[in-house]
Amino acid sequence: MVTDPSGRSLRDWRILTARAVRRTARLAGVALTLAALGGCASTLYLMQAAVGEWHVIHARRPIVDVIDNPDTPQRLVRELGEVREARRFASQQLDLPNNDSYRTYVNIGRRYVVWNVVAAPEFSVKPKQWCFPIAGCVAYRGYFHKRSAEAFAAHLKRRGYDVLIEGVPAYSTLGRLPDPIMSSMMRYGSDELAAMIFHELAHQLLYVPNDSRFDEAFAMTVENDGLKRWLRYRHEPGRIAEFERLDTADRAFAALLRGTRERLARLYSSKIPSARMLRRKKAVFARLARQIRALERRLHVRAPVYNRWIREGLNNADLVSVGTYYDCLPGFERLLKREQGNLPRFYAAARRLAHEPRAERDRKLCRS
Repeated sequence: MVTDPSGRSLRDWRILTARAVRRTARLAGVALTLAALGGCASTLYLMQAAVGEWHVIHARRPIVDVIDNPDTPQRLVRELGEVREARRFASQQLDLPNNDSYRTYVNIGRRYVVWNVVAAPEFSVKPKQWCFPIAGCVAYRGYFHKRSAEAFAAHLKRRGYDVLIEGVPAYSTLGRLPDPIMSSMMRYGSDELAAMIFHELAHQLLYVPNDSRFDEAFAMTVENDGLKRWLRYRHEPGRIAEFERLDTADRAFAALLRGTRERLARLYSSKIPSARMLRRKKAVFARLARQIRALERRLHVRAPVYNRWIREGLNNADLVSVGTYYDCLPGFERLLKREQGNLPRFYAAARRLAHEPRAERDRKLCRS
């Protein structure tokens, strides 16, 4: 089992690290890379997107060549061997796209490949959005350099926004480019690495512009079901039980954050004076910090990213993406069950829903 330098199992860091950090804005590279391909956004943003993606694509190497290289550390050889097996499983057993994505490897030389900036107004839990060709409108901006993300975040703060910066270990270009396995993905352990591959390939299979709740819940359903099938294939019942335990905890944290988001939405619509609203906002976030600590104790988990959010000061931007990933997830899980776990039939049913008006999709799948 992979461990971090302090000796803790990286499986124990799954809550809002391996899964939810990459969910902060899972499709960072969609907007970022397709901005470069589509020639939109500011010149500087366009340039950093194009240059950053060029470096990633230029440095990638076939996984088989990395494995066969005698200078490759044996641990990486083993991990990439599992990647190849998971990639084959994705296409052969999960009916996910059989293309060049995730068949190459790149050492990016840093902890994260992209840093996402998420922002929300001082008195709103609705995120600021940026719109791009193909990807549609998304609630983040992705930067290949942390200092660029910090500069943009500082600009938004000066304009009065609540802001969050999150490092992202992987991104998807929806199959427009051959996405590689990145070194930043490797530190989360084999289960999460397989889950990332399944999730990103699901986005390539089905993506609806301007409806992140639909897109993320669909990909999460494929990821979760695919990971359980993968672990059964590998005869790992203990790891299935651990996945289910941590997934339950994930959802408990998401429900807590969703409740806080709804409480703040009611506050922000109350029309009370700004000074009074700000005091109440601070009280709501102080309560949330206490609730997070209590939930950690009750579930016997540690949530390092939540802890960092608390340390840095909780704000609206920490909450805006929660509903993106969980509001429609139960609906997709019901759909998969209705199709008796048959993935091709599930994909076909999801495609039919994708062609319906958004309000109808929401009615069938999502919480209001």
